[in-house]
Amino acid sequence: MSGTGAPRAQETVDATGLDVVIVAGTWHPVITDGLIAGAARALDAAGATWRVVRVPGSFELPVVAKAALQAGADAAVALGVIIRGGTPHFEFVSSAATDGLTRVALDTGKPVGFGVLTLDDEAQGIDRAGLEGSREDKGFEAADAAVRTALVLREVGSAS
Repeated sequence: MSGTGAPRAQETVDATGLDVVIVAGTWHPVITDGLIAGAARALDAAGATWRVVRVPGSFELPVVAKAALQAGADAAVALGVIIRGGTPHFEFVSSAATDGLTRVALDTGKPVGFGVLTLDDEAQGIDRAGLEGSREDKGFEAADAAVRTALVLREVGSAS
């Protein structure tokens, strides 16, 4: 795992008036709940309005993120956990979630914070979930990126 090259802490932005939907899978609840808590901390600190919608797994994240954005949300934060197993399933789901979320952002013109962890084992997820003792807080980072991108889109006049 590498945090090398991560941006330095930036000032909290004012996201008052932004509506954000956190779309989170249900697999690996300790890790996923940590990701949601991190995203909530970021959104609360920025003053955004937000809510959580749960989906069965990471494969379902793109379609629900797209629906939330089409229904008027300014940004989505996609949170999921995919742990490598002994079959190609990991590659299929990881690729589908990543490609699907990218397509959602491009098709809607709205940001999707990417907080889908692709892991070799559960310990890596615990270390990235923003839990006590974790080295990283990927839920926070994904939400912060979504909010900052939504504000940039407003600034350049590209937001829908």
